[in-house]
Amino acid sequence: MSASAADGAENIQRTTGFPADAGEGTRAVRAGLPEPVKHEPTLPGPVFAAHFHLPGDPTGPYTYGRDENPTWTLLEQAIGELEAPGREDVETLVFASGMAAISSVLFSQLRTGDAVVLPSDGYQALPLVRAQLEAYGIEVRTAPTGGDAQLQVLEGARLLWIESPSNPGLDVCDIRRLAEAAHAQGALVAVDNTLATPLGQRPLELGADFAVASGTKQLSGHGDILLGYVAGRDSEAMAGVRRWRKIVGAIPGPMEAWLAHRSIATLQLRVDRQNASALALAEALRARPEVTGLRYPGLPDDPSHPIAARQMRRYGCVVSFTLPTRERAERFLGALRLVDDATSFGGVRSTAERRGRWGGDAVPEGFIRLSVGAEDTKDLIADVLRALEESAD
Repeated sequence: MSASAADGAENIQRTTGFPADAGEGTRAVRAGLPEPVKHEPTLPGPVFAAHFHLPGDPTGPYTYGRDENPTWTLLEQAIGELEAPGREDVETLVFASGMAAISSVLFSQLRTGDAVVLPSDGYQALPLVRAQLEAYGIEVRTAPTGGDAQLQVLEGARLLWIESPSNPGLDVCDIRRLAEAAHAQGALVAVDNTLATPLGQRPLELGADFAVASGTKQLSGHGDILLGYVAGRDSEAMAGVRRWRKIVGAIPGPMEAWLAHRSIATLQLRVDRQNASALALAEALRARPEVTGLRYPGLPDDPSHPIAARQMRRYGCVVSFTLPTRERAERFLGALRLVDDATSFGGVRSTAERRGRWGGDAVPEGFIRLSVGAEDTKDLIADVLRALEESAD
């Protein structure tokens, strides 16, 4: 929260409610909660307000609903406590969606004539972002995530955008190495932390200036809200992000913000269950002859594992692999009973899709992105293996 938003926020006095060395489960359960008030709920309900009582000069934290909301404040504190525990110099801002958060960083920090480095294998909306950046006279360079290839096109850039693990290919780059190289040239560094979550990796601790994520995915985890956030440690840069949010009005609804905060309390439980099941599923798929291109950073023989093991504490809930043909992939998806054929990832209900159906990813026709939910591990694996058998020619 900015200094202006913090001044006079008497009704939302922050309390961590846990010691500095608290575990991640304790931190997730207590994150962002206000000081307890007798007869009041532990987590106050959503505040629905377009405007606030404002006699006199417009000072204080809450003036107009496009700028601040008490429900956002608590959620922003909670996310900040997960992305940067113990850091008082980090500001967090929530947005209406992950793309709103991504856009706020790119379009607030870049000007005509600047150069930006994007991943060539990142989220499928990035090509749309690239076209808009180029329309504004911004040079866009791209390179794959794997092998730290973005280093090769970094010279003279104003901003480096990292997505690690990448979506949907699950490549991992050395964030610390790239951040140090970018800063040596005067560039800012933003990391899309959606797949990892703050419990999987903390980009700000690895040297990034911004940690950006879609809260739609595993952070909130129930597949029922759209949300995004930006956490940053550069006050001037974050002031630009805040200004962009005000100008564009890309703000979350109070109910969505409250639901996300409520859901964060179970984040560690969900993440641990989903990560363990994802690893078990990846190990089971490794034995299947029809499965090629299997990727999961937690597998010891995955190409990204050595780097992931150094900078990640958990490897995510997404497993990707390729089946021989488009038709085989579609039969497989149709045979699944415990896995919904749906886009997105990170929810408590497992989902999978043939990623090539969207046309925006450079993947084979039979490429499957499977997001592991919170079902019993043995049930989920049995369902996937059964669907593979039933979908065979």
